[in-house]
Amino acid sequence: MLYIRMFVLMLISLYTSRIVLATLGVEDYGIYNVVGGVVAMFSMISGAMVGASQRFISFELGKKTACDVHKMFCNIVSIHIVLAIIVLLIGEVIGIWAINNFLKFSQDRYEAANWVLQFSLLTFLFNVVSIPYNAVIIAYEKMSAFAYISIVEAVLKLVIVYLLLISPFDKLVFYAFLMCCIAILIRFIYAYYCSHHFKECRYQPLLDKTTLKEIMSYTGWNFLGTWAGVCRGQGVNLVLNRFFGAVANAAQGISHQVLGVIAGFVSNFNMAMNPQIVKRYAAGEKESMFKLLFSGTRLSFILLLVVSTPIMVEAPFVMDIWLKEVPEYAVEFLRVTILVALSDSLSRNLVTAVQASGVVRGANVGALAVSVFAIPLAYIFFRFGLPPYYAAFAQLVVSFVMLWVRGFILKRNIEFPFSEFLWSVVCRMFLTSVIVVMIAYGFSHFIHHVADSFIMSLVSIFFSFTIAVLVCFFFGFTHDENRLIISKVRAILKQKFNRP
Repeated sequence: MLYIRMFVLMLISLYTSRIVLATLGVEDYGIYNVVGGVVAMFSMISGAMVGASQRFISFELGKKTACDVHKMFCNIVSIHIVLAIIVLLIGEVIGIWAINNFLKFSQDRYEAANWVLQFSLLTFLFNVVSIPYNAVIIAYEKMSAFAYISIVEAVLKLVIVYLLLISPFDKLVFYAFLMCCIAILIRFIYAYYCSHHFKECRYQPLLDKTTLKEIMSYTGWNFLGTWAGVCRGQGVNLVLNRFFGAVANAAQGISHQVLGVIAGFVSNFNMAMNPQIVKRYAAGEKESMFKLLFSGTRLSFILLLVVSTPIMVEAPFVMDIWLKEVPEYAVEFLRVTILVALSDSLSRNLVTAVQASGVVRGANVGALAVSVFAIPLAYIFFRFGLPPYYAAFAQLVVSFVMLWVRGFILKRNIEFPFSEFLWSVVCRMFLTSVIVVMIAYGFSHFIHHVADSFIMSLVSIFFSFTIAVLVCFFFGFTHDENRLIISKVRAILKQKFNRP
């Protein structure tokens, strides 16, 4: 169900982002991206609660105590209501100052940018309160409901495109308003679904001191990890705006749109796997959890590599087909951002293991110390006259270092076999990706040298996808994983064609 959801979202997202960029224009699209980034900086407060909500609810489910699950849910909702109010106040003060005194826009777009901030904060307010409901759906592994609601959200965003085209209002402000309306509606749908399907989700005002202390202690350290993500992402985004303006932010925003689509292959898999990691740790099954981490990380990386290789190789062709107006440096941003995503996929499951084990203090202190380095690194790149897409290179450096930090934290605290992980997962995936990319780029260069045409680009995309699948199957997976894949495929074919 998550992959059906992904394909629907992929088609709608690619189409809507294309029309939105063409309708708003490069500058207004960049304004929406950077103002949304300002709001995302405030999300560090609630972002710390996302992992906490999923971890504590999944942990209680792993212990199989329904009463404790309800108590935990009510406490988490109450905490989120308080946090939503805090974030709103912080956002109003810091956000307005940042837009009017720090960020660079055309003189006649500052009023629109302030309206975008208000609608973005309101959207964020409802998103914060809905976090516990999303966490319950994921913890119970009811992925079909999550998929259905996400498809409804995507269809509503498709309706936005039509309304935006016929709107007589300021299109940037109207777009922010419509996105806010959708967010509010979807949050009510999530709350309605949870309250009618899970008895533990019937909210009652509750704020137990012991539970509050436990959650806030965990969240306090998790806050550092969230702030680390903000520094690496939105902090670099602000530096980018300071040197190159909103047009560069638009190019980066476009690359993230494409990446968001292809990364859906990995996020869907991880979303289904993460509750199992937490539940196995809660049940004391560490060896089973380690095995899941190894296989899951390999599969996450391979899924992303197979999907992203054709797009990375034929990025100019993809951008020309998709967009009416391709922002400068968008192609370069896309290619480097894909490398960042591949690097992140190697440590994403380690983050879940850290949260499951509760050893978040060292991991998040280390994450903050490393991630903050992305901002001065990007600043140094730009001061030396390097192009805007080197902002993504700064994030790539940080991503790779973070893999080592998380691995060492897990090794020290829960005896995670990090050396084995480096050899059987990281090195294996690195060599596999090098082989895939070299063959794919070599073939693309050869056929475009013969004839640079639409058909040749399609041939290159098909070849890149095929070679990625074959190389990953024979070199990326272990022998046991290959046998499992073959047995599953045979079982599906036998069931489908009723073969003996």
